[in-house]
Amino acid sequence: MPWAGDEAKKAAPPAKRVAADAEATKAVRLAAAKKAGANELGQIPVLMYHRIVDRPTTVDDLTPQQFRAELELLAKENYVPITAAEYVTGRIGIPAGKHPVVLTFDDSSPSQVTLDGTGTPKAGTALAILLDVARRHPGFRPVGTFYVTKDMFGLATPEEHAQVLNWLHGNGFDIGNHTRDHLNLRGRDKKAVFAEVMAGHKLITDLVKEAPPVTLALPYGNQPNQPEWARKGTVGGQTYNYGGVFLAGYTPAASPFAKDFNPLAIPRIRSGEKKGDCKRFCSIAWLDWLKANPDKRFTSDGDATSVAYPKFKESFMAPRFNSYALAY
Repeated sequence: MPWAGDEAKKAAPPAKRVAADAEATKAVRLAAAKKAGANELGQIPVLMYHRIVDRPTTVDDLTPQQFRAELELLAKENYVPITAAEYVTGRIGIPAGKHPVVLTFDDSSPSQVTLDGTGTPKAGTALAILLDVARRHPGFRPVGTFYVTKDMFGLATPEEHAQVLNWLHGNGFDIGNHTRDHLNLRGRDKKAVFAEVMAGHKLITDLVKEAPPVTLALPYGNQPNQPEWARKGTVGGQTYNYGGVFLAGYTPAASPFAKDFNPLAIPRIRSGEKKGDCKRFCSIAWLDWLKANPDKRFTSDGDATSVAYPKFKESFMAPRFNSYALAY
């Protein structure tokens, strides 16, 4: 025999039942967010890589061993890679309790991506190392964003360019604009900025029509005189309009749901150990800081349809996301 409470629930008007179910669902989601320690207003490290070579010649270079060690550290500390496009659009669908990290690769070096005749990444390249670390650590997504220029991974022909970009796109990687010629945009007039950014945009869209770039990484991290020129412009009737523009350093980036997220100037962190000029502002130093300050770090609730955070942080929430808020 059913309980009287069950009979009352069945007899309740539909609107009231729907409201009661919604409240019950929200209570479950709040409990899950609290259990995960979710803070989706926290900061996200956007790591910047250049060449991965056995004999580094600049401060931006890493050895394959150094790159692998950093990825292993990220996996150990519960980071899950997302793409730059996913970050700026807020599509951060990672498991509860995990932290997003954006892996970005500038200048389209062959040390980042080289494929053999069967489409297998060459051992020792950034791509091969990332895929191997992901195999060893289930849940560590093998994704990243490659900011390409006309150098196009050292390949010579348009067919080879299309082949490698389509391989990356087809395997879940993100392709971003780094301008065609890697020219410093600072001090250039509006027409020159538009022309260079559009040339880089077309370099990609002419080869991979299904994946127009969503973000731009500024050469040398230098903004044009008007930062908005880098984000949106029109040349010859064609328009680029980016969700985010990335700099070259030197702090973790704001959550895309936070008030202080600035799509015109998203900071990145140079990879490097805690020594010399990297002692405070490169990747290991910032990863250590985020680990020591977990309340400052983005932690997922595992639900990509909400923005979860402790209630006392609600003043940092960007109002346009209020309908997604899950404050516990």
